[in-house]
Amino acid sequence: MKRQEALELMKSRVTTRNLQKHILAVEAVMRKLAEHFGEDIEEWGLAGLLHDLDYEDTKDDAARHSMMAADWLTDMGLDEEIVEAVRAHNDFHGLPRETRMAKALYASDPLTGLIVASALIHPDRKLKGIDTDFVMNRFSEGAFARGANREAISTCQDELGISLEDFVAIALEAMQGIHKELGL
Repeated sequence: MKRQEALELMKSRVTTRNLQKHILAVEAVMRKLAEHFGEDIEEWGLAGLLHDLDYEDTKDDAARHSMMAADWLTDMGLDEEIVEAVRAHNDFHGLPRETRMAKALYASDPLTGLIVASALIHPDRKLKGIDTDFVMNRFSEGAFARGANREAISTCQDELGISLEDFVAIALEAMQGIHKELGL
């Protein structure tokens, strides 16, 4: 599957604009991480772009989220590594994250929310107005952006071998690169 086809599929299944923006942010981070690790940028981008494909269908049923999307992607013939990354990104299932792609998706998903929340409290309300230190300070404030699972984000250290600060810097740079699409 090519990116344009995946983007059209995502937009046909996900109609909430903020969720679409979240998905685009995760895609950008996954692409930047693939570049960092010397992995397939297109494949990693697809994992980010398709990871919440079923969210609007399963938002009230965590047990189905990611499983439904993984089944759809399998039926469409997507690479098993992408399917497994999508399936394992939902912590509800407790599935092992076997591949670097799955580990990256798991950690990136909540980080994008933390970065967006950080930008929104900055006086500029723009991604360009924040830096890694600003996000790191917000990370340490447990009451800030409670939905951003710090434990999942922190897996970047053990599972990906990247310091938390470097991980934030990579993700922030990726998101700043698509700030117009994100409206930030």
